[in-house]
Amino acid sequence: MRNRFDRQLEQLNTELIEMGAMCERAIEGAVQAVLKADIDQAKETIQLDHEIDQQEHDIEGLCLKLLMQQQPVARDLRQISAALKMITDMERIGDQASDISEIVQTVDVQKFAHELDLASMADAAVRMVTESVDAYVKKDLELAHRVVAEDDIVDAHFVRIKNGLMLHIMNSECALDLLMIAKYLERIGDHAVNIAEWVEFSITGVHTSGE
Repeated sequence: MRNRFDRQLEQLNTELIEMGAMCERAIEGAVQAVLKADIDQAKETIQLDHEIDQQEHDIEGLCLKLLMQQQPVARDLRQISAALKMITDMERIGDQASDISEIVQTVDVQKFAHELDLASMADAAVRMVTESVDAYVKKDLELAHRVVAEDDIVDAHFVRIKNGLMLHIMNSECALDLLMIAKYLERIGDHAVNIAEWVEFSITGVHTSGE
């Protein structure tokens, strides 16, 4: 019985890794759509958000099956409970990528995005998402703490971009749109922090919110 339970926990890890990878692709796709003013890429990212939603549903079902069909010990309960919380944040990351893609379909912010190096902010946000999921799978508390610290990097990028746009906002409507895109990326970093904090809970039984 325990062997079967352990296999299902491994499946949970696999499904979480896949969902994390989908979130990474969604962020990268959305930002590439911005940088290239690529409407087709934006549409693909919006479709990927629907797939992320389905993945959330599938993982939720697996977690409930583990809780109902088995008798998990405290450590297992923490792991499953953390996974349920994490997929909510990952689903919202997909939503943020979709929101960015929606902007791309109506406004061309390519010029400002290159001028203000939006790609660096996106890279930092993707790294946070990747590391937060890795920390869960590897039960790596140090890596989870690193993700929380890296949020300062994403926040600094947001402030840099916001300050860079201030001179243009009065004269260019699309400057405000790029500010919204940067804000969505900043929120993605916040969701990665949430994931990392649930990783800490799954390992230690203590949830320390940075909010």
